[in-house]
Formats: sequence, C-alpha cells, structure tokens
Amino acid sequence: MKNLIFLLLALVCYQANAQLKLTKIWEANELATPESVLPLGDLLYVSLIDGDGAKADGKGGVAIVNQTGKIENKEWVTGLNAPKGLGYYKGKLYVADLNEVVKIDVKSAKVETKIPIKEAVFLNDIAVNNKGQVFVSDTRLGKIYRIVNDKAELFLADVKNANGLKFINDELYVLSGPTLVKIGKNKEQQTVASGFASGGDGLEPYKKGEFIVTCWAGLIYHVKADGTFDLLMDSRAEKINTADIGFNAKTSVMYVPTFLKNSVVAYKLEK
Repeated sequence: MKNLIFLLLALVCYQANAQLKLTKIWEANELATPESVLPLGDLLYVSLIDGDGAKADGKGGVAIVNQTGKIENKEWVTGLNAPKGLGYYKGKLYVADLNEVVKIDVKSAKVETKIPIKEAVFLNDIAVNNKGQVFVSDTRLGKIYRIVNDKAELFLADVKNANGLKFINDELYVLSGPTLVKIGKNKEQQTVASGFASGGDGLEPYKKGEFIVTCWAGLIYHVKADGTFDLLMDSRAEKINTADIGFNAKTSVMYVPTFLKNSVVAYKLEK
C-alpha cells in the first residue's frame, strides 16, 4: 500500500513538473508580414505590416482568420502604417500603428479615430485595463503611454526596449528586453523573470502566476511562477519568427504570427 501511495505521489509530482509541449494544429499562409494575433470570439484578428515595419507607407492592415485556420478576410481594414499590437475594449479594436493608435469599430470595420502620440517612434504592443484605459509601448524610446478618452499621455519612461504588455488582475506586466517585469503601484519595475536569449515580444498568461513569452527572433518560453522558464521552441535556425502571440485559455491553443514567413501557426499547448 505504501509503495502504491509513493508511486501515485511520484506520478502527480512528475505531471506537475513535466515540461509543456507544442503540437502544431494548422498554418494559415499568405498573410503579409503578420505581427500580432488577437482572438475575439470565434475569430482571430491579425495585424499585417505588409511593408517596412518602421515606415508610414500605408500598406498595413488587419486581417481576419477563423480558429480553424481559414482566412476570412485579408483586407478587413487597410491603409495602416506598420500596424503591430492589438487591444480590445467594448466593441473597439485598438491598433499600435507606428506613431499613433488607430481605433476601429469592430462591427462596422470603420476607423473611428487616430490618436497621435507626437514623440512616438515605434509603437509596438497594446494592453487595455478594466477601466478601458489603453496602454501602448514604444520599443525604440523605452516608454509606455496611456490613452484616456482618446487622449495620450506619458505613463512611464525608462522601460528599456519595452514591448509586450499585458494586464492581469489589473496589474501591468511588460517585456523589457530579455526581462519580464511587473509595474508596481508606484510605477517601480519588479523583475518576474530574466535571462531570455533575445528581447521579448509576445506575452500571455498561462496558469496562475505563469506566462508564455515569445521573442521575435524565434523563441517561445514557458515562464513558471517561481521565475524559472523552459524553452518550448527555437526556430531561429529555420529563420521562423515568433512575434506577438494570441492565446485561447479555454482550448490551450496558441496562435503564432511568423512575421517574415507570412503565416500564422496554431499550436496546442499541453503536457
């Protein structure tokens, strides 16, 4: 009996500590430089740079892909400038678009307004808190801006290489280069995990206190609650990028935009 109990405990411990695995489900191709994926309902909204990621060339847009990998609309919204991170609040899609944030009505697919951030150089990711305040990172300047009532203001400076943003329980987490930080009540930066092999890009919560982090160069990490992390994917040798992911927590499916490979790949995340 004691041996049986020991074996059961050992099995539970093994399962708890087993490394996560990624199983490819599908790949949607012919998407022009996809940078970010945002799941909304049964659809995936995908920002398409389709040009130079640092130039206002009017080639960018947003596409729609369903959760089986079928491309529903490559030109849902067009005429944007190097669009990257996406955020959503009460029927509105917010897009980080180089030096402004574009606000789109999802139902009509119409651009409602463009919110300029005068000093911005390279707006990258977006997160929205439970009050509807929109936060956007500028990776080149190392700053985070906040938008309230369609007006932008500086929220935090000196966040080196600020990229991926995520609100969890209304607390802001930021990928700052190869480090994941939490922004404290007094705007201090508290390190959650550090030492990724490249600058962080996509950030999604997994289990309580855990995260999935991507680095644009082609890396995907599982960050544990104690700040340690496992490498789930390294596609650098194949030159397959892993940009700003989307994640469906109910199905444990992750959607990875491959940027220069012009596709979005869906993976099942499991032990």
